[in-house]
Amino acid sequence: MFGKLSAVLAAVALAWALVPHTSSGAGREHVYVVRPTDTLWSIAASHYAGDPRAAVWKLEQRNGLHSTILRPGERLVLPP
Repeated sequence: MFGKLSAVLAAVALAWALVPHTSSGAGREHVYVVRPTDTLWSIAASHYAGDPRAAVWKLEQRNGLHSTILRPGERLVLPP
């Protein structure tokens, strides 16, 4: 009796572990609204630590930017 119960519980635990679950570990995306004097460099320097060049590249990639020209009011998603 105990062996069957253990086998059923193990099967349920295995099935639960294999089913994909959503993750909230990354949290919500942060959106930044561009101000008149902003540049990609200034946004990167103020929101990320270290060398801003890597953050500028991440901003360009995440937002599909093909130019460094930003317009006031434009919304940029800040990558993690």
